[in-house]
Amino acid sequence: MAKTKTTYTGQDVTDFINSYVDNDQKRVDSFQLIELMQEWSDSEPKMWGPSIIGFGNYHYKYPSGHEGDAPVLGFSPRKPALTLYVYSDTEKSKLALADLGKFKITKGCIYVKKLSDIKISALKELCIESIKYISEHHECSCRAK
Repeated sequence: MAKTKTTYTGQDVTDFINSYVDNDQKRVDSFQLIELMQEWSDSEPKMWGPSIIGFGNYHYKYPSGHEGDAPVLGFSPRKPALTLYVYSDTEKSKLALADLGKFKITKGCIYVKKLSDIKISALKELCIESIKYISEHHECSCRAK
């Protein structure tokens, strides 16, 4: 069975942002996201894998036998966009998404160029709904379908 790449690393989050992010706006947005997600999750930021900043954690186990740990909320300040790991496929999340602003989405990730492109109140709703979903189901909704 393949080893999960996204595991807690112990790397310092501030050092990561200061060395990895070469865009001033993305650096400011990253530190703002840390403050917001820390408040909403009531969890300290931790590095997961080489480039994901995660908040909280949960253990999952799939019917296939694959299991591991993952952050409840997270983001990565990648070059093309901030990648947000905060979406759960629920009715409340769909309503918040409609109010979020300018973004792109895939099955489990939301991509935003800069935080000023989105409404923080809608992001908060997405994060709270994701925390609720994961605490009830012990997996992200991207695996449920």
